[in-house]
Formats: sequence, C-alpha cells, structure tokens
Amino acid sequence: MASSSDLKAAILIVSTTAAQDPSTDAAEGTLKDVFEREGGGQWSVAEAKIVPDDVAQIQGQIMDWTDAVDGAVNLIITTGGTGFATTDQTPEAVAPLLHKQAPGLVHGMLSTSLSVTPFAMMSRPVAGVRNKTVILTLPGSVKGAKENLQAVLKTLPHACLQAAGGNSRAMHTGGVKKLEKDAGIGSGAATGGGHHHHHHGHGHGHGHSHGHRHGGLVRHTSSDENPKSNDPSLGPSRRHRSSPYPMLSVDDALKLVQEHTPASEVVTSKVDSTLVGSVLAEDVLAKENVPAFRASIVDGYAVVVPKDGDMKGIFPVVSISHAAPGEEIKPLKEGEITRITTGAPLPPGATSVIMVEDTVLHSKTGDGSEEKEVEILAENVKEGENIREIGSDIKESTVILEKGEQISSVGGEIGLLAAVGVTEVKTYRRPVVGVLSTGDEIVEHSREGNLRHGEVRDTNRPTLISAAKDWGYEVVDLGIASDKPGTLEETLRDSLRKVDLVITTGGVSMGELDLLKPTIERSLSGTIHFGRVAMKPGKPTTFATVSVKNNAGERVSKAIFSLPGNPASALVTFHLFVLPSLQQLEGKTPPGLPRVTVTLGHDFPLDKTRPEYHRAIVSVGKDGVLSATSTGGQRSSKVGSLRGANALLALPSGSEPLRKGQKVDALLMSNVRSSF
Repeated sequence: MASSSDLKAAILIVSTTAAQDPSTDAAEGTLKDVFEREGGGQWSVAEAKIVPDDVAQIQGQIMDWTDAVDGAVNLIITTGGTGFATTDQTPEAVAPLLHKQAPGLVHGMLSTSLSVTPFAMMSRPVAGVRNKTVILTLPGSVKGAKENLQAVLKTLPHACLQAAGGNSRAMHTGGVKKLEKDAGIGSGAATGGGHHHHHHGHGHGHGHSHGHRHGGLVRHTSSDENPKSNDPSLGPSRRHRSSPYPMLSVDDALKLVQEHTPASEVVTSKVDSTLVGSVLAEDVLAKENVPAFRASIVDGYAVVVPKDGDMKGIFPVVSISHAAPGEEIKPLKEGEITRITTGAPLPPGATSVIMVEDTVLHSKTGDGSEEKEVEILAENVKEGENIREIGSDIKESTVILEKGEQISSVGGEIGLLAAVGVTEVKTYRRPVVGVLSTGDEIVEHSREGNLRHGEVRDTNRPTLISAAKDWGYEVVDLGIASDKPGTLEETLRDSLRKVDLVITTGGVSMGELDLLKPTIERSLSGTIHFGRVAMKPGKPTTFATVSVKNNAGERVSKAIFSLPGNPASALVTFHLFVLPSLQQLEGKTPPGLPRVTVTLGHDFPLDKTRPEYHRAIVSVGKDGVLSATSTGGQRSSKVGSLRGANALLALPSGSEPLRKGQKVDALLMSNVRSSF
C-alpha cells in the first residue's frame, strides 16, 4: 500500500482533437502544476495519456491503469467529455467501471464551481473507486478542470489511502478535527487551495463528433457492480452462507476454459530431442529432395539395360560406387557394369541395378583382389528396377508435416525433418506451469518429525507437479502460501510473473479463510469465469484469468486454476480442466484426455445429485475388451483412491447403481494395463 507521501496519479485527456494533435492540449500541464504546487509534496504524476471521445478507448485506458497486477495508480483524473454535447461520453464510459460511487466528491466539485457560475450545473461529473484506484471526471475547460481538482485535492490523499486498503479505524483515530488538520482544511471551509474567481463553462467538454456507437463493458464476475466473492475485511459474520457462483455443468465449464484460455505463442524451435511433445504452428515443407540423387536400393551391379531387356552375359566391372560422399563416377556405357552398394549413387547413364544374387563371378584381376568380369543371369530386366529416383521418397517443397501435428517420442517426425534438411520449425511454446498450495495448516511433506495438532502434510503440490511433468510441462514449485490476504496476494502476483498458468489448491470453499476467490477478484482485479461445477469430486473448482504485463511491457492474460484442497479432488480437476487448458496453450487439438468405452468389472453406486468422476483401473483382456475396476473408496479426501488409477469413469447421477457388464465412458490419464 502506498504511503501518503508516495501517491501516484494518472491524467487522461479525453479529446478527439488532442488525440489527433497533442499540441492542442493545455490541460495536462495545468493539472500537473496543481499537483506539484498544491499537492503538499504527496503526489507524483506517473502517467498521462490522450484518447479520443470513444467509450471503448476511455474504458480500456482506465482499466489498464486500475487492473494492473504489478501496481495500479492511486488516482485517475479525466478531463473532457462531461458536457451535454452528443460526443460527450466520459461519464457513460467511467460509471460502469466503478465498484464504489463517491457522491461526496461529486458534490464537492459541483458546489465549489456553482459558487462561481450557475453554468457549472451543466457539467456531469462522476467519481468513485475501481479496485484500489479513485477516479474523478473533470470538465474539458482548462480552468474548470483546474478549479474542480483544487476543490477536492486536499481530501484525495485520505480517499486514496482508504481505497488502497488502509486501516480505516487507525486512519480515523483522533476524529474529524485531526483529519481536517492533517489535510490543512478548516471546518466548513472550502477544501481546495485555489480561489474560485475565474468564470468558466463547465458544460463544455472536448465536443468532437466521431459518429460511432459503443457497446457497454462486459463483466463476467457479477451482474451489477460488485464482485461476488466475500470481502475478507468484513469478517466472518458478513461472509456468504451459500456460494454466490452459479453451478455449471462440466461441459459448460469446459467451454469457458476453452473460450478464456489465453492465446498460444509461436516460437522457433530447433529440430532435436527437445522438440518432442511440441505442436507445429505451421506446415513444414521439404527443403530437399529425398533421395537427392539416383540411388541403389540393393547391393549389386548398375547396368544400362538394352532395349530387349536381356542382360544375360559376361560384363566387365569398370567402376565401383560406395555409399560415400565426394566420389566421382564416370558415365556408364551399354555393355559395362558398376559394382554398387545399397544407398550409393548410380553412375550417369545407368538405367537399372541387378541384385548380386543374380550374378556369378567370372574372373578376377591379376592380383586376385578385385572382380574383373561378372556374369549376369537375369533376363527381362526393366529400366528403373532397384533404383530410388531423385525425390521418389519426398519431393522438394512438398508438405511433410502439417500445422497442428505433435512431435512424438517415437522418432518418426524428427527423422522426417532431419531427412529433408529442416533444422528449425515454428511451434507453439509449451506453457510453464506453477503449482502453489495454500493454507496455514499445510507443511512440507518432507518435513521430519511428528505433526503438530492440526497440521497436514502437503500432498497436492508433489502430486500435481508430478502429473504436470508427466504430461511434458516445465513446472515451477511455488511453495506454500499463508492464509493471510496480503501474503496470498503478493505470492500470486509474484507467481504470475514467473509462469504462464498458476495452479493453486485449497482456499476455494466457503470458510472464512478461503481467500483465493476474493484475492483473485478484489486484489488482482481478475475475472472469475466459474466458481462451482456440478461434479463429484471437485465442486468448488475455480477458473479465472488475470491481466499482467509481460517482459516487453505488453498486457497479457494469464490463467489461474484454483482447485479444491482434497487430494482426490485436486487430481481429478487437474486432468479434467487444467490439462485441456495447457494443451490448448501449446496448440494441441482436440485438448483433453482421450475417451474410450469400457465395461464395468463390478457394480458401481451412483451419486444421486451430481455426476461423478470415479478413479479406476482400466485394463485390456485377451479378447481386446477394456474393463474397469474401482480403486476403492472415493471420498474426496482419501489419498488411497489415487493409487494405481489410470482412468476417470464418467458416471452419471442416479439412484440406482450401474451393474457389472454395463458400458460407460472412461477418460484415460495414462496407459491401459494388460490383464493377461
């Protein structure tokens, strides 16, 4: 939280004219001067921007300043667009963004201005708080903007510190008199430092017509203005007694995951073993013909086939061709042969290759070390026999691998790329995953000694790290976060800088210390896309996205999956929701676990109200039939239900059990086992 001597302000000039020609704006310099001369050394103007009279651009710039994970400004003042002209839309742009209204600040600005001119009533100021930032809309007139800011300037530090999370009880110790004294305001006196002796037209903003209509801001977390999550500062007596988040079906939740998973990033990757698992981001073309020369398929003798195809006879061996680079071979004439090895280039003029099995040695050289003449026994020989023509395997510039193909560990794709001389390919960057456990009761699983009363060893973190690594992802261990709002917020901010996707476990139910949803929504200005799913286990599973700045200073979206704290719930929801998001990030289609039909090996009871994802072992018998058996008790906290599980059975809700021999769908988490 900022101190009263380190408050950051941002100035937003709303003017189509100034956006086209910044030299026409005089408000920025005037307002900066007010902060510097009359702000008591408490303010610094961190940023100033100009946008046209456009609702979307006004909202976009304000949200960029207020929703920053890595530090929002304390105050935003806009100037322009508050009048009655058809192009004046600043209040309409700002009002939907506010989480809290500040009518007192509006009254302070208007009452001060009305004491100067009755035309001040033509201005339509808006004031309030979004996240931790106070926002004021000032008139477009330079004098009007200055006098409005002066009217409330001395009260703004107090407002901004409260909005940033300051301790209200401590700040009000000493009563109103002390607050007035600290702010340099006398009771009943005007709040501003300036004397209102200038006449100005408050009703005139930067009235520049642009002829566009703008849609309103779309919110995902609430139907009105307020976040749905609990406000931790209100204490347990004011928390929700039932979840404010709608219960979604698994299919609807997966659609939201698909819709809001951030866009994939394309990178250039070397063709080597590190490419395994990557998904191609574009078609790959062959750079060379394969083979690049006419090559022999067998060991034997290259020949020039006569028109009648009869090769029977004795022929001199005039040259030798081995599969070695750099050898030059003289052209072959009819009646001559060249000894050749598999894969070696044919001599110029050769039209066929006779297998060594179809020949006999007729004579040797004088020293007996080499063949001099060979008798060929073959007849009806055709041109092109036992020859790989240039490009007969792969032609240059043809597509050898298509966009969306995944490079397997079998080696076929790597071999194909290597064969045609491709050394680099465009792929979707594989996301880096961060895994974080939450809760003051959680301790490292490796800690020696007995647990104290109430302590729980961290099961989820090592389990999820292992699962993510097994699927081929780089994982960052983010440790254990405390159940304290400030600590959790800072841990998440730091985590979002390090990784592409954050997985948390615990803290998503209805307890007073379940702080994940409030922290994401209120502290990080994130969007919670769903907070409950109709499934067993995993009902409180939460999916959110948060806007952060990347290393290039660009604002990007990152995903947070907050999974239940029970071990079985965490592993099931990882495979059901997190894995498809990770696979979508790396370009894999379709994302998600492979689905197969299995036969139940015994009766399975059903939950009456929710579909269940039952941990099971799927095996294949000699008859090729896939069968499924339960891993045992399925209570969400039961770690033992994970042992040996390679599948999740998608069981419907119902009052009657499914019987042995019935067929259901299974989602495979790993390889099918053999039962024979």
